[in-house]
Amino acid sequence: MAYTTIDDPSAHFQTTLYTGNGSSGHAITNTGNSDLQPDWIWFKETSHGDNHLTSDSSRGVDEQLYPNANNSVDTDTNKLESFDSDGFTINDGGDVNQSSRTYVAWQWKANGGSTTTNDASATGVGSIDSVYQANTTAGFSIVLHTGTGSSGTIAHGLGVKPDWILTKNRTDNSTDWANYHVGLSSAEYYIVLNSNAAQVAGSSVWGDTAPTSTVFTVGGANTKNNASGKNYVSYCFAPIQGYSKFGSYTGNAADSGNFIYTGFKPAYVMIKGTGGSNNREWFIFDNKRDVDNPRDTYVKAESTDANANSDFADFLANGFKIRVNNASYNSAENFIYMAFAESPWVTSKGVPTTVIGSG
Repeated sequence: MAYTTIDDPSAHFQTTLYTGNGSSGHAITNTGNSDLQPDWIWFKETSHGDNHLTSDSSRGVDEQLYPNANNSVDTDTNKLESFDSDGFTINDGGDVNQSSRTYVAWQWKANGGSTTTNDASATGVGSIDSVYQANTTAGFSIVLHTGTGSSGTIAHGLGVKPDWILTKNRTDNSTDWANYHVGLSSAEYYIVLNSNAAQVAGSSVWGDTAPTSTVFTVGGANTKNNASGKNYVSYCFAPIQGYSKFGSYTGNAADSGNFIYTGFKPAYVMIKGTGGSNNREWFIFDNKRDVDNPRDTYVKAESTDANANSDFADFLANGFKIRVNNASYNSAENFIYMAFAESPWVTSKGVPTTVIGSG
């Protein structure tokens, strides 16, 4: 079996930096080795405090959600104009295109906006109907469903078990983003994206049941992912060797922190503590806002704050090495992480791409 099936991760995920111009029709072109037409874009203004914003090609360009907030959908047509063959075009909306301000856009490829409708009673896959678009090569799918108010299962289209599922109620205000993550204590637990709170025990969210290769489970009539008649979107990720990994580590509270093996040189790492007494912010680091080790430029997923700096880790050819004794990501407690690759450690032909200590 090949070490990886993805020699060029930029065909499936890219981070792009740009400066706003305050005008409609502002086309942003990606700079990776491969062209990437994104299906999910997560925007954040980095020079000033402002909301995170996300759009996907299943819901369409006119429907946005805010990862740092519990709002229902925003249907402002002044944000995203189009998903393009190698990037995207934005309008003059402030969250994505204020003049002279800087932004980051993290982008994932699904299936070019082409969706599959799963009639659960007809296919026998799951018990709740869903519409999904899946990129099985890169382990990413976007799933839409309407809540039933009763526990059930939903097809995700990946063909392998997802390790991270991020779900948002699109209908109601004041409903949190719910995360399933393989690094939490068990499937009984969930953790909220728009909060620095610890993991929460609540079997009504994921039905105390881990996902399978075909479906994920939702609990009873909870607002986070299955209230009756409410519309939901879920972003599902399965680990792909040499491209993505989702896991956990226990900090050691030392200046020379843990080495976390991923099997690739990271392009993006998001981490969050799951318990304990310290603040548990969601820290997002990438290889574009900070090109040198140690990587220290971050934004927080639950916050409107602009870029900030605090030494975090070296991005190495096969993982990341924490370089600071910081309670936010290196106390002697559990942390979950989500990581995507700049390059695999070893190509599909068995050739190492970079030396282990490459920065």
